[in-house]
Amino acid sequence: MPTFDDKLKTAVKHLTRVDRTMARLVRDIGPCTLRPLRWSPYESLTRAIAHQQLNGRAAQTILGRFVALYPGQRFPEPHEVLATHFARLRAVGFSRNKVTAIRDIAAKARDGIVPTRAQARRLDDEELILRLVEIYGVGRWTVEMLLIFTLGRLDVLPVDDFGIQSGFRAAYHLRRRPTKTDFQRVTDCWQPFRSVGSWYLWRHADGLKKRKA
Repeated sequence: MPTFDDKLKTAVKHLTRVDRTMARLVRDIGPCTLRPLRWSPYESLTRAIAHQQLNGRAAQTILGRFVALYPGQRFPEPHEVLATHFARLRAVGFSRNKVTAIRDIAAKARDGIVPTRAQARRLDDEELILRLVEIYGVGRWTVEMLLIFTLGRLDVLPVDDFGIQSGFRAAYHLRRRPTKTDFQRVTDCWQPFRSVGSWYLWRHADGLKKRKA
């Protein structure tokens, strides 16, 4: 059974073989260091909501206060969040909309709509997206991040992500914002490893920002 590292190596070989631009990015950036987190989908979605529209440090501070409401827990269970008064959740720093979203994630996890990691393995990417975007405050992009960074799905291309768009535009020398047609034309040959191609576009965009700074 191939390990995740084995799959990444296969993915990188495939990308360098089918796309000359991607081969250049791989050469410049180096090995792919993508590693899925061991969080449950429920925890991953809750943390994603906490990070929406905040910088990382502020979100982590609020998450720390949130977890501190449940002593002895690494992360609260859905039923514990649902048993916590709305105002108490607001008091840790969440907006009203974020509390509503976090409580809806907890309710959907309790009801089995948000799957466990084991259950998620039996669902394909689009099934998970269609199921999870029904949650208040959760859009397609949020689920795509879950697929890549928590579940380790290797063929996800989040075309609406700003970093992906910036990296793609620079790497492929576009003078305008890339369209879905642009992405399809270039990345169809990346399948089934578009998540790894996405990772290289993110790193390329990061490198451009550092050089400008």
